[in-house]
Amino acid sequence: MTMNVIPLALLLITPFDRAIFRGESCLSTSYYGTYRDGSTYQAVYAPEHACMDNWLSDFAAESATISGAFQPVQQLVWVEEESVDETLKSQAVSLDAGLDSFLERLSLSPYRTLDQALEDHEQDVLVYGKEEQHYELFYRSPHAALLSVSHDKARIIDTLLPRFWRSIILPTSPVDYIPIPLYATQRIRDVITGVKFDPVVASLVNSLSVTQMKNDIRFLTGEDGKSGIVSRHSFAEGSRIAASWLKHQIEDTGAVCELKPFLSGFAPNVVCRYEATVNTSETVLISAHYDSRGSFGSTRAPGGDDDGSGTTGILSIARAIGAKGIKFRANVELVLFAGEEQGLLGSRAYSRELKAAGSNLTLVIQADMTAYHALDEPAQLGLPKTIGSPEAGDLVSAIAGIYSPELVVGYTSVCCSDHQSFHQQGFPATQVFERVGPIVDPMYHNSGDLSGREGYDFEQLKAIAKVQFATVLHVTGFDITK
Repeated sequence: MTMNVIPLALLLITPFDRAIFRGESCLSTSYYGTYRDGSTYQAVYAPEHACMDNWLSDFAAESATISGAFQPVQQLVWVEEESVDETLKSQAVSLDAGLDSFLERLSLSPYRTLDQALEDHEQDVLVYGKEEQHYELFYRSPHAALLSVSHDKARIIDTLLPRFWRSIILPTSPVDYIPIPLYATQRIRDVITGVKFDPVVASLVNSLSVTQMKNDIRFLTGEDGKSGIVSRHSFAEGSRIAASWLKHQIEDTGAVCELKPFLSGFAPNVVCRYEATVNTSETVLISAHYDSRGSFGSTRAPGGDDDGSGTTGILSIARAIGAKGIKFRANVELVLFAGEEQGLLGSRAYSRELKAAGSNLTLVIQADMTAYHALDEPAQLGLPKTIGSPEAGDLVSAIAGIYSPELVVGYTSVCCSDHQSFHQQGFPATQVFERVGPIVDPMYHNSGDLSGREGYDFEQLKAIAKVQFATVLHVTGFDITK
C-alpha cells in the first residue's frame, strides 16, 4: 500500500490463520477478533507499522486488505450479511436490500447521542436527520464491511442495518486468541461415551409444558394484551419489563437470580444459578437472548422467534426444575442475554467476567430461534457448522437422537449467537437453531415476528428445549426431591 501521508493507524483484514498465534508473530498482540464474510472468516488486526512490514515480507496472504485510518479511530464495527435463504432475499424491498443502502443511511442518523436514542426508542417510528459525524470505511466485500463510527452510533447501528445484516462492535483494545483446552474437550467426549437412554431423564424432559410455553411467549411478545410489551429491543422499556418478569419467574423455581448491567443504556443480563449439591466448581450454562429487533423504521419488535422461542425454552426448563424439585450435582446457570442484536454485547461481557474469575465452565448451549420451520419441512435442529466446539455439537446431536428423535439434526451456516462469546474465551460452546440450512423465517427481524402465525411450531420449540434440558441432566447428574 503506497501512501503520501502516514496514517494514524493501520488495519489488516486477512483470512484467519491459527499459525499466527502459535509462533512469535507481532500480529498476535494486535488481534481484534475474527468475523464472518460470506463463507469465509476474516481476522482483524491493528498492528504497528514495523509489524506490518515484517508480516508483508514473510506471511502476507494474497487476499489480505490493508487500510490506513486518516481520522482518529472511534469505534470499530463489523457488519456482515446473514446466512438467509435466497427466497427471503428476493422478497426484500429495495430500500432494505444491501450494504449500499446501509452506508447511505449511515451518513444520516436518527440520534445524535445515546440518551436521545433511549428517549426516541419509545416512539413508534424512527425519524432520520442529518448529522455532521461521518464514518470511515476500512474494508468492504459483497458480504461484509469494517468501519469506524462514533461510540453512540455504534450502539444503535442495528436500527440502520438492512434486515438480513447484523453488526458486531469490536473490542476497544486487542484481545487474546484463546483455544479450547484439551481437558475441556475431553470432558465432553467422556460424557458422549457414556450417554444412553435414561427413563428418568425422558420423564423429566417430556414434562415441559407447551401450554405454559404459549402463555409465556405471548407475554414476552405482547400478544396477550396484558404485559404491555411492544418491543424488547435493548433500549426499549419492554426489555426492562421482560427482564424483571423473567428474573421473578425463574427465582420461583429455586434459582438465585440477578439482573447484571453491562453497558449504560442497555437492558441487563438475567443471570440465574442453581447451586450444586456437592462440592464442585463445575458449571453448565444454558442460555438464550431476550432482546429483539423489528422492521427497519419501526420500534415494534415482538421477537417471537428471535429469540422469544429460545427464551421461552429456557424458562420452560426452569419451570420443570422447580416443579420436579431437581437438584443438580454440578452448578447450573440459566442466562438470558440482552444486547445480542447489537453484536453479542451482553454475552461478551458475561463470558469475559467468567474467564477473568477462572470459572470452571464445562459446557454452554445457546438457544437462538427454535420455533419456526416452513410448512413443507419437518421439525429440525441445526448445529453451527463453524463457530463452536465440535465436541459440544456432537454431544447435543447424540442427546437429540435419544430424547427428540422427531428432529432432523444437521448443520447450519447461520452464525453466530451468544455461544460465540464463550467459544472465544476458550469455553466449550454450541448453539441450537431451528433449521438445517440458512434462515427461512419470513418474519426474521420483522415487526411481524409473533408466535400466533403459520409455521411457528411449539412442538419443535419443545423438542429443542428437551435437548438442552437432557444435555444438562446428563452432564451434571441430578437428584429429584419431589
